Amino acid sequence: MRISALPREEYLLPGNAACHGCASSMCLRTVLKALGKNTVLIVPASCTSVYQGMFPNSAIAVPVFNTAFASAAATASGIKASLLQQGIDANVVVWAGDGGTYDIGLQALSGAAERNEDIIYICYNNEMYSNTGIQRSGATPYGAWTTTTWSGKKEHRKDVAELMMSHEVPYVATASAGYLADLYQKVKKAKKMEGFRYIEILSPCPPGWRYPMEKTVEIGKLAVETGMWILYEYEEGHFRLTGVSKAIAEGRRKMKDIGEYLFAQGRFAHLSDGDVVKIREYVEDRWRKLVKMESDMHAASAKFYV
Repeated sequence: MRISALPREEYLLPGNAACHGCASSMCLRTVLKALGKNTVLIVPASCTSVYQGMFPNSAIAVPVFNTAFASAAATASGIKASLLQQGIDANVVVWAGDGGTYDIGLQALSGAAERNEDIIYICYNNEMYSNTGIQRSGATPYGAWTTTTWSGKKEHRKDVAELMMSHEVPYVATASAGYLADLYQKVKKAKKMEGFRYIEILSPCPPGWRYPMEKTVEIGKLAVETGMWILYEYEEGHFRLTGVSKAIAEGRRKMKDIGEYLFAQGRFAHLSDGDVVKIREYVEDRWRKLVKMESDMHAASAKFYV
């Protein structure tokens, strides 16, 4: 699918206050094209809270409910229940950053997933608290500079998408700002399903990641092409790699060297050779784990149905 084939309707309006080169705004524009106007967005404290504009105006042409950092999934659950009580069927969608997903909002997210609430939760992951000054989050990768890890973060990030799979929700997917058509198709699929659905988008940030604003799509693609970000879907208990990640796993595409991704960003400029080795080993371990997961699921399915 080509980007030119996406619907012409715009629900994220021009003139919004997003930074130049903002991946979050590009992705929200794409997500809303997939969801359509019959959508309610729940937005916890995040960059989107700023670039949507100031009341009484809004740069987002669907209803938006702004909520506290910790409560997005709980708020969405309540709004969905209220709409159903009124006989209104609408897409109730959380649009949250990694701070409001990985850290402050994790308890509400886990609770909604456990209850299998009929909502879509989308995390645009820029791997830091961007809006409040580029601080470290639970999604910040090893070695990355932030204002609170000025010598480089010493821990690997946690993985909320895998946590959602452990909740056995109907649908989990990963996407990247470098591949908007893939994002669009995954949101369209999630829209047609019922129950709790979780999509996580890698959302590069020019000021926080320290790269030129015109390089956002290139950085989003490099993350996938070097294996730093892996595209996949988990649907009704079945796991599969998708897109470029699947092509790499099947040998149809060669994985690029991880240095192409790391050293395109100022936040990794200080890395030592040892740091790069440690990151490469982490990426290779993740690849082996997820490729094995896909293989094991296929083998189990074949054995079950024989």
